[in-house]
Amino acid sequence: MENFGIERLNEKLEVLRKNNAKALVSYLMVGYPTFEDSLRAFRIVLEEGTDILEIGFPFSDPVADGPTIQRAHEVALRNGIKSADVFRMASLLRDEFKDVPFLLMTYYNPVFRTGLDRFVKLAKDSGIDGFIVPDLPPEECQDLKEICQSESMALVLLASPTTTEKRLKLICEYTDELTYFVSLTGTTGERDSLPIERLKRHLSFYRAVCKKPVVVGFGISKGEQAKEIGALSDGVVVGSALVRLCGEGKFEELASKVRELKDSLLSPSYSP
Repeated sequence: MENFGIERLNEKLEVLRKNNAKALVSYLMVGYPTFEDSLRAFRIVLEEGTDILEIGFPFSDPVADGPTIQRAHEVALRNGIKSADVFRMASLLRDEFKDVPFLLMTYYNPVFRTGLDRFVKLAKDSGIDGFIVPDLPPEECQDLKEICQSESMALVLLASPTTTEKRLKLICEYTDELTYFVSLTGTTGERDSLPIERLKRHLSFYRAVCKKPVVVGFGISKGEQAKEIGALSDGVVVGSALVRLCGEGKFEELASKVRELKDSLLSPSYSP
């Protein structure tokens, strides 16, 4: 019987540790620019070596996202993408990619509106292993956390450069074997450069407080950036660059970008 949920996520992280590699977490939006195009893009990023897949759930008010992913939300909603389509996408991909953890990136409103128990079970049945909910603070995540635990599903929480020690301890208590660290204040989006020295300090602070693995997202779009940040963390999250290429129909460039990012994470100069 194959692993699922937290076990599948833990197994992937352990394999990466043994190989001295860092995780490439790839984000794409279901239904952008169309359902079929997004299915093609998801398959490409998985075939090219994505370690953990972030499945974007379209929402009308994506406050944490920059213009590229905001547009993806808007177009997917205009295309009539519903929760059933998101879960169908996950099921199609799970049939083909048995070992890759799938994390659903969703704002809290769709979870609450569907009902926490029902939403978690629908996600589990579709092959999803856990959730990232960017607008759910750790102080208010207990209900979802308990349901996830009962279904052996992961809940991955976010930390940021402004997170206090007290709050970071709470995040570490509730997050499941992985924390998503936001590299900078603001929204998602490609950046020409990232504040590496500040990020070093923030991640050093994180590791002094929390011993769970940490992946870094927001702003990463190039292999060189991924290599620098992978050397400080347990992996990187890339979204806007991949979403942009998918939206432009540049599928060969999408495949090349994933290979570039994956190659940059195979032998980081420093392993924390």
